[in-house]
Amino acid sequence: MAKPVAGALERRFGRLRGSTAVYFCFAWLMGAEQGLGQALGETRDAVLPPLSPSCDVPPADLAAPEPLPNVAVKLPHEKTVRILAIGSSASSNIGATPGIKTYSMQLEALLETALKDIDIQIINRGLPGEVAATAAERLKSEVVTEKPDLVLWQVGMNDALSRVDPDDFEQTVRSTISWLQDNHIDVVLVGMQYAPRFVKDAAFLEIRERMRKIAATSNILYVRRYDAMQFIARTRANQPQMMRDEFHLNDLGYQCMAEHVARAVIASLYLKKVRPGSN
Repeated sequence: MAKPVAGALERRFGRLRGSTAVYFCFAWLMGAEQGLGQALGETRDAVLPPLSPSCDVPPADLAAPEPLPNVAVKLPHEKTVRILAIGSSASSNIGATPGIKTYSMQLEALLETALKDIDIQIINRGLPGEVAATAAERLKSEVVTEKPDLVLWQVGMNDALSRVDPDDFEQTVRSTISWLQDNHIDVVLVGMQYAPRFVKDAAFLEIRERMRKIAATSNILYVRRYDAMQFIARTRANQPQMMRDEFHLNDLGYQCMAEHVARAVIASLYLKKVRPGSN
């Protein structure tokens, strides 16, 4: 694309880098009805942040982008975005090789690369074994203290294992999301992981379905970890994403989790900008 056109695109899409601006303009031209997920698939080579070959999955197995209005409004005026990452063992890096970059460190680096000149500060508050009800109370305390712009909530797995009543789980997650939205904080649900030994577990399937339902009816971003991990397991069986216990993530699992969340967040962050007439 000619440089003057690329320059005009950069002016339209603010802080985005040249190649990223070109991509988002292309997605915008594709029209709102097609959805950003389709645009991501058709412009794969131009998209930031990239997915490594080991973590690459189809857009439909990653997320359905939803607006992140509070962060999007802040970006043109602020140089810092604070993100609270809360969840269980997957958020606390259980099983990761000592010395490697943690999930949150990798995610922070990916987001800073995509959002040039923006300082991303991730406050990681993972706690192994925690269910939604206790996480929700801790989340509210952390929000008051840390004042995040965005909350990444990895939830559901321990509720399924603990056989928490699905209605209680749904009520807890819904009320917490509403509380965050009332306080002008964007929220992303980071979905349950794929684990072959739980694919026929009724409690696991029910909690997973409730999370899909909550995200769809609340219009919030839902990162489809289960679908993404399942795709990788089926197509690249020689690249395990979990430890020998087939439950906790290994180094590749954390890397893919960071890449998938980063890609979903960036796509959603600019969703309104790529919808004609929405600015």
